[in-house]
Parts: sequence; C-alpha cells; structure tokens
Amino acid sequence: MATTLAVKLARGVGALSRMRGGGATSAPGKVLMRLAPDAIGDLGGRLQRGSVLISATNGKTTTAALTASILQHAGIPLVHNQAGANMAGGIATSLLDAARPRGRMAGELGLFEVDELWLSSLAAELHPRAILLGNLFRDQLDRYGELDTIADSWERVLGERDTQLVLNADDPLLADLGRERPGAVFFGVEDDTLALAGMAHAADAKHCRRCGAPYVFDAVYLGHLGHYHCDSCGQTRPLPSVTATDVKLEGVRAARFTLRTPTGEAEVSLALPGLYNVYNALAAAALATALEIPLQTIAAGLTATQAAFGRAEAVTLSGGRELRILLVKNPAGANEVLRTLALEPGEHDLLGVLNDQIADGRDVSWIWDADFELLAGRVRLVTCSGSRAADLATRLKYAGIDPTRIRVQPNLETALREASASRPQDGATLYALPTYTAMLALRELLVARGEASSAWA
Repeated sequence: MATTLAVKLARGVGALSRMRGGGATSAPGKVLMRLAPDAIGDLGGRLQRGSVLISATNGKTTTAALTASILQHAGIPLVHNQAGANMAGGIATSLLDAARPRGRMAGELGLFEVDELWLSSLAAELHPRAILLGNLFRDQLDRYGELDTIADSWERVLGERDTQLVLNADDPLLADLGRERPGAVFFGVEDDTLALAGMAHAADAKHCRRCGAPYVFDAVYLGHLGHYHCDSCGQTRPLPSVTATDVKLEGVRAARFTLRTPTGEAEVSLALPGLYNVYNALAAAALATALEIPLQTIAAGLTATQAAFGRAEAVTLSGGRELRILLVKNPAGANEVLRTLALEPGEHDLLGVLNDQIADGRDVSWIWDADFELLAGRVRLVTCSGSRAADLATRLKYAGIDPTRIRVQPNLETALREASASRPQDGATLYALPTYTAMLALRELLVARGEASSAWA
C-alpha cells in the first residue's frame, strides 16, 4: 500500500486512541508499518537534514531532551519521539505525525532515542547522519542478555555504514566501537574530585575486549565509567574532545560544570541533578558539536532544559507537598539516584515502587546490587509499593533501614496517599523511586488527580 494512504489510515488509529484517553505513541506507527513496511525509511528520507539516533542503557530520554533543547535554540525544526516511545512503532508514529501533503515534513531533522535492541534495524532504515551511544550497563538480562551481546550487535551495525559516531570515552565497551573510526567524537568527564573510592561490586565492563585482561581503573566515576587502561595490551581510554570539568553536584535539584569543546569552553548550569545527568548533558553537547552547533548555543540549550517526565521531575501534590520522581531501573542507575539523594541533608520520606512487568524486567534480583545502604540511618519513613513491594521492603531491611520505618502497601494509589499524608512538620519533599512501569502508573495517577500534566500533551 502506498505510504500516503497508509499515513491516512494510521492517523485514524491515532485519533481513536486519543479519544479513548491513550497516548497514541506507538499504535499508529505499528499500523503504519503493517500497511507500508518501508514507511520509516520513506518518511525519514524526506527529512531535509536527515536523522540522528541516541541509544544507551540509562539516560536516553533525558539526553534526547537535552539535545532537542540545543537544536531548538539553534533554530532547527525537529521530528522527535519526545514521549520516549523508542522502538520502531514509536519512531514510526513520530514520523507519521510530522508527515504533510506532497511529500513535505513538519520538521527538518529527525531526533530519535532508540531502544538498544532496535538500534540495528532502525539505523538500517533511517541511514542516520550521526549515532550517539551514551553507555552500556547491565539491565533486564531476561530481555537484553549480557552487555557484550548488545555491544557486538552495535559493532556490526556501525561497521556497515558511514555514520558520524559520538561515543562515551569513559565507557570501555563503547570506546572500543570507535577506536578505529575516522572522525569519531568522544566525550568524557575530567574531574578527579568525583572519583569513587573503588568500583562498585555491581560494576560491568571490567575486562579489555582486545585481550581479555582486567582493566586497571585510574578513576571510577559511575558504575564502570571512568579512566582506565590495560596493562596487558596497552589499550587506553581514548582522549575525549568534549569534556566536563569543575563539576559541582547540588543535591536532587541541580548540577554545574565547565563544558570544554574544540572551539572553547562555557559554564553550564543544569536544572537536573547528579553526575548521571552531567554525563547526559555532555553526551548531548558532543552530539551537537558533531553537528557543528556553536558552543554558546549548546550551553544555552543545556541550561534551558527541564527534567523529562519521571526523571527528577517535581510535582506539587494537592496538600502543597513536593513530590520528586527519580526513576530507578537497574543497579547503575539506582546507585546514582541513591548517591544523589544522599547529598540532601536530614532524613528522607520515600515512596519506593517496584514492578516486574516485561518493560521492567521480570527478574528483580538487581535490587540486591543497588546500594540502598547509602540511605541507612537517613530514612524517616519509606512506603513500599508495586507488584514486588514485599521484595523491596526486605531489601531495605537488610540495607540497615529500621523495619519500624518501612511500610508495605502494594496498591499504588493508597501508597501515595499514605506516604504523602505522613509528612514531617517542615513539609519536606517526598521522593518517589519507581521502576519504569511504576513511573508511568504513578504519573497517570498524578494526572488523574490534577497534580501533573500529561506526558502526551
């Protein structure tokens, strides 16, 4: 079926989905692909400036949002899957929404965050001008498999096309993918004041892919990200051309750093917390540098970015209390959230929501690799919810949190009501730590209560 007719029919599906209250982020695209299997390549080929793809285990949505802000400051109209639907259906829907009569598109550049397992097939269809790879951490082993499996699939797709690569020099797995690639842009952190005392027990990518010997880490910043070298074969971290120095982490609300690129340096103030978001901002800056965006435009775009939904997003509850949502979905991401939360003074009220749906990963044993011990002695009250609430409560007990301060309430609506009602006199922030599907359910609940705006609006 011709793409034009398929677009009309798929749009009807999207309109029906929205009438029923859904986000219509993937269903119309799936219909479009069923009716016109080449639709992604066809519509993507109409974009005047082509497409760029962003993939990573952690931070895809935030990195894409940061990049979008930069490109919008540069005056570049985008086609962007900003709702976070990052498989083929979601990207097809974004292209569908941008399609206009007579082969025109409502946008010049495609900016797409892509699920790790979909990168190969979508790159083959879109022929992107640039691919940004932010990190590879252990996540959902029942779906993704071991890290080397993903790294091997990425290496194959990158080796088959002439695409600008933007890679995290601090991630040994990703650095290997671009060592021999002419023109690859590397980014990394250059601030030893952030170095951890040692590598976390749950860290990945500890061995050299060239010879198999253990890496020697000269500095560890986040998970297995850092400065490293191999004593056996001499392999070292690539020298990054885009770096963050003088990093200042300001609890759960902000971070600052000096951004250095081949064209100069600029001060960046992020309205996003944690070193993990410094890495996301650095990745976006490196991609923008590869696209030849001026440095001051990059800095302005980064500074203007607000938290993506569910990623350090702040919501004011009906009683006036602040709820801050900090997504956790694997050991590396959870540890950085916990590390950031530990910077906040005093005792904390927490709402932990652990689900085991397919999008979360059925196996929740990863919570035993998350360093909840960082909050031992720092919790006033924690309410555990979700389909695996009891598992989370058990983990927190063994992390050293007083069992009398732990409540179990599997029903999310009741858990939110109880957690927000039990407030200290100073009305301190309630921190929600949900897994992915739990975050979506929590936001849906907040939207229904009139306390948050829809992510699909």
